[in-house]
Amino acid sequence: MDTFQAASLSRSTMQTIEMHTSGEPTRIVVRGYPELQGSTLLEKRRYAKDHHDDIRRQLMLEPRGHSGMYGAILVPDTELTLAGEADIGVLFCHNEGYSTMCGHATIALGRFLVDTRDEVLFPRRNELRTVNGQTFVRLHAPCGVVHISVPTTAEGRSRSDLPVQFVGGPSFVSKRDLVVSIPSNQRWSSKAEVRLDVAYGGAFYAIVSAEELGFPEGIPVDNSGLGRMASAAAALKEIVGAQKDVLKHPHEQDLEFLYGVMIVDAAKGGDNGELGLCFFADGQIDRSPTGSCVMARVALAIEQGKLREGEWRTYESVVSLGKAGNAFRGCAVK
Repeated sequence: MDTFQAASLSRSTMQTIEMHTSGEPTRIVVRGYPELQGSTLLEKRRYAKDHHDDIRRQLMLEPRGHSGMYGAILVPDTELTLAGEADIGVLFCHNEGYSTMCGHATIALGRFLVDTRDEVLFPRRNELRTVNGQTFVRLHAPCGVVHISVPTTAEGRSRSDLPVQFVGGPSFVSKRDLVVSIPSNQRWSSKAEVRLDVAYGGAFYAIVSAEELGFPEGIPVDNSGLGRMASAAAALKEIVGAQKDVLKHPHEQDLEFLYGVMIVDAAKGGDNGELGLCFFADGQIDRSPTGSCVMARVALAIEQGKLREGEWRTYESVVSLGKAGNAFRGCAVK
């Protein structure tokens, strides 16, 4: 049989929607993903890891994906959708596996879920509330329910000229001023110790300033010198990730792992802002300002006394910097 014909007849074909948020991609799987076994979303996440990880690799890695690809697998029915506490579930994936929270993908999903009318894909679409031009989506992520607010037109379509907002679950600081020793075979500079913070925003992050990391010039906005920063982030992820006592979640053991390393540079973030460069999963770089780490950084800023409840701070990435409307903004609410 002809190769093209064979591919066209394949039953393993999947359909995806491709979206961008501040430069970071989200590949949303809309057709063809196998049914996931499990009574809870976290059980379904484990099932995906154990039985369908080949699909994740096909979707995320080359030739279909690339080093920066990020994915979202919609799960129409979870324990919280069935209980009436959420509208739809999602599993997030990347080059290494499955994450527990993702801000940029949440923003993309908010727009997509408002704009679809497919009741097979989104059975509860017609149950969404719209109040004063805002449509609300309750997204069940592995870390909990995320409440998304999407500006909409009178016809019920998302408005691209106004920002999407979301309220995540509880964020907290796990460890302030953690001093870690760097083994000589993992050092990227002469520094033998690094002081950093560990905070949670749907996932755990090690947060460290570029200067503390040994880069007094800060984060390079032209992408030069990223190789050394990548080496530093990889070493820190391994070292901090082994310290399980600072990665404790109050309810779920499945969330107790270090997801990423966020390098911050307050000097380049503009007024009341902060530039960040996030390395997550297997050295993947987030082009966006990393929404889940914005949650973690807001919690850290509150504890440091640099931010008060209800105050907003702007968070930039090297891609969003200087591009109006691409930064993320965060504040703490109770």
